[in-house]
Amino acid sequence: MLPTLAEVLRLPALQRARPRVVTGSEYLDVPVRWVHVAEVTDLAHLLRGGELVLSTGIAMPDDPAALRRYIEDLADAGVSGLAVELGRKYHAELPKAFLDAAEDARVPVVLLDREARFVEITEAVHIRVVNEQVEELRESERLHSVFTRLSVEGADAVQILREVGRLSGCPVVLENLTHQVLACDLNGEEPGTLLTSWESRSRSVRSGDRTVHAPTTGWLVTTVGARGQDWGRLILIVGAAPTAHQTMLIERAATTLALGRLLERHQESLERQTHRTIIAGIIDRSYSDPEEALVRARAVGVPLNGRELVGLVLRLRDGGTGLAAQARLSETAEGAARACRELRLPVLVGSLDDVRVGILLALPSGQRLDTTLSRLADRVHARLGDAAVLAVGSETDDIRSVRRSFLEARQVGDVALKQSERRPFHRLPDLHLRGLLHLFRDDERLQTYVERELGPLLDHDARRGDDLTDMLRHYLGAGRNKALAASRAHLSRPAFYERLRRISSVLDADLESVETCLSLHVALLSLDSVRDQG
Repeated sequence: MLPTLAEVLRLPALQRARPRVVTGSEYLDVPVRWVHVAEVTDLAHLLRGGELVLSTGIAMPDDPAALRRYIEDLADAGVSGLAVELGRKYHAELPKAFLDAAEDARVPVVLLDREARFVEITEAVHIRVVNEQVEELRESERLHSVFTRLSVEGADAVQILREVGRLSGCPVVLENLTHQVLACDLNGEEPGTLLTSWESRSRSVRSGDRTVHAPTTGWLVTTVGARGQDWGRLILIVGAAPTAHQTMLIERAATTLALGRLLERHQESLERQTHRTIIAGIIDRSYSDPEEALVRARAVGVPLNGRELVGLVLRLRDGGTGLAAQARLSETAEGAARACRELRLPVLVGSLDDVRVGILLALPSGQRLDTTLSRLADRVHARLGDAAVLAVGSETDDIRSVRRSFLEARQVGDVALKQSERRPFHRLPDLHLRGLLHLFRDDERLQTYVERELGPLLDHDARRGDDLTDMLRHYLGAGRNKALAASRAHLSRPAFYERLRRISSVLDADLESVETCLSLHVALLSLDSVRDQG
């Protein structure tokens, strides 16, 4: 929020000296951090950059080479400009060697045609700089207050984006790593205008830094994530170059979104919280020694030693948000725990996330798993109705393998939601590749994989309006049978072969390699899963 050199030159204290820009007029948008008055030529080591240097020129050398060194030293120090008062040494113009050196070094030079009070200029600029900094601090404190309140209130992404839109007056969009819109506040703009072809337009905006502005689109983009795990981008559509306020606003909003994702938790009973902590420790491998999990479970009355361990997941059909969703999840966990108590089953029961309840079943030796699962499923569905599906992971007698059992159950449960067949419980054989990829469509690692494998091709199609991605889909879908793929694509063989050559060039990939094609095929299936928000 520092004033630019152009703004400084418009201050009354400088206007009274009749400033005249004689070189570097195209660089007047450079910010001015301070004003330095100097009549010596060896001052570069005293500067920190961003200064407007004021001088009468009285001590400047006459030798052209020395003048050039003086200007180059100022440029190396990063000055914003040099203002020279006429009358003491120079009476009408500056030497040509002086101006040529300034032009080459891209240092703006301003002549002051009238005698200037340097102290007034210094005071005026410094007051402006300090006032801007104070105002920036006030704005920062105001935004801090707003977003702290949102964090404390547990605001969701929609509420946060609504506040960003209100404070900025601009549309704002939250997207994932594959450029799919997660939430938005269009601020009165037409959705059809703003969101049409969003993916291809977003792909054209690269964000190497955490926050960037793309002049061609007018987008101000910042990355959203925490703990080294980026999961999206927040985009403020500002049009022209963004102000410092807008940059500060979008970065604070991104931090609040990331913090909200980290802190999201649900109200549970003390028993459920304890069970959840143990289950989470097993899944996240938080225990340095597996024995610790056995000890903790035993301490809450659930012995795991010498038992057949099975991870179960109750997957809610309707997650939702807010307090009602939290209450529904807590009721599901408590209902599952009561059903297990009625059957005298040794279990740990706790929520895994917003829509899943985990059950670690520890069966004594000799107890039949299928019979137990059938009885448990009957009790659970009697209590919960059709509100959730029961998914079952693989059995193990090793606490180290329980994590895998839970991951399998989670996958099976998510796939089971999309199946028309209603069963008491579901197991891993129900899962196939498309279903597996669909489960991980929101996972940043899968989105990163899609971008790594197909990003250049998708970018190429978006820029040129080509259909190379569809041609690749035909080729892989036909089992790499080029004749069949050309037929399905309604192209002649030579035309289709040319498409394959271009695909190979864009991706720098060998389409004759089985392993390469397998990787690309998985990436295409993953892309379909990511784009399928149904």
